[in-house]
Amino acid sequence: MLLRGLTWLVLFQLLGTALNVLLLPMLPGPIIGLLLLLAYLIFQGEVSAPVSEAASSLLRYLPLLLVPAAVGVMAYARDIAADFWAVAGSLLLSLLLALLFAGWLMQKLIDRQARRRGEP
Repeated sequence: MLLRGLTWLVLFQLLGTALNVLLLPMLPGPIIGLLLLLAYLIFQGEVSAPVSEAASSLLRYLPLLLVPAAVGVMAYARDIAADFWAVAGSLLLSLLLALLFAGWLMQKLIDRQARRRGEP
C-alpha cells in the first residue's frame, strides 16, 4: 500500500515537471505537481489510504529538508551580513504585505459566510 501511495506522489510530481517543461517554465515542476495533487484531492473529496500512508511515512523526514537551507545561511553568512538592511527590509515588507492580504482575505471569507447564513 505504501508503494501505491508513493507512486501517486511521484506521478503528480512528474506530471508537474512535464507541465513545467512544456507550458509553465516560470513555476517549479514539483510546485505544479503539488497544486495538481491538491486539485485532485479536492475533487476526490478525501485522501485515499495509500496516499495518506505514504505522506505520513515521508513526514518523518521533513526536517532534513531544512538542512540545505541552514547550510546555505552558514556558508553565505558574510554575504548576508553585507546586505543586512536589504534583507531585513525585504523581509519586513513581505511580512506586512502577507499580513494585509491575510486580513483582507479573512474579512472577505467572514462576509461570505455571513451572507450564506442570511445575516447582514
